[in-house]
Amino acid sequence: MPEPLRVLIVDDEAPARSRLKELLQDCAASQPLELAGEAANGKEALEFLAQNPADVVLLDIRMPGMDGIEAAQHMQRLPQPPAVIFVTAYDHYAIHAFEVNAIDYLLKPVRAERLLAALLKAKALVAGSVKALRHLAPQGRVHLSVYERGRVVLVPVEKIVYLRAELKYVTVRTAEREYLVEESLSHLEREFAQRFVRIHRNCLVARAYVEGFERQAQDDSGWVVLLNGIAERLPVSRRQQHIVKEFGRS
Repeated sequence: MPEPLRVLIVDDEAPARSRLKELLQDCAASQPLELAGEAANGKEALEFLAQNPADVVLLDIRMPGMDGIEAAQHMQRLPQPPAVIFVTAYDHYAIHAFEVNAIDYLLKPVRAERLLAALLKAKALVAGSVKALRHLAPQGRVHLSVYERGRVVLVPVEKIVYLRAELKYVTVRTAEREYLVEESLSHLEREFAQRFVRIHRNCLVARAYVEGFERQAQDDSGWVVLLNGIAERLPVSRRQQHIVKEFGRS
């Protein structure tokens, strides 16, 4: 007998979650299914998935706090990312963007036969497409997700002072502490181009945290950047020293 698909339902409305549970029971006759759990928002879903495996997530798009698109982006960074099926009542703008093999979408009210088709499709998938998700949220995420000691920690992007590449990791520095993420610094630079500026080939600093610049020792013509909230001073490479003048004009 095939292993059942473990399904997590994520929706901020309890009646919608109940409706999906009923539909899953209807689909179970054709595809073995197991309800892994429920969550009322994106953050709850990520906390659940950090401790409980799921093969498929039925994910509402419009939810308070963290919408389904951003939650799905964070899910892709879990050690075992689930396949994501979006559930939406009125986000018709997203329909064409979902026409990729990695993910599917369902329009509310959901029909049992449509849910079954999506589940069978998801069964063959490893995870959703990060590229497709970024097309849906071109403004970028509002959190970075850090997998730390068996749980997902969400770091608000607005609180990040700098991002620094170190070997295969990127150090994420806030005023309080450091985190490590397995992401590409160049990808982060493209995603958050309006928020961060490159000061070195391995370092981006948040524009909002730049207090100013200071020359290094007198025998060196280089500069360091002064950052609000932390005492650490970061060197500006010769190639990036044009930003000293740019900030001076702003």
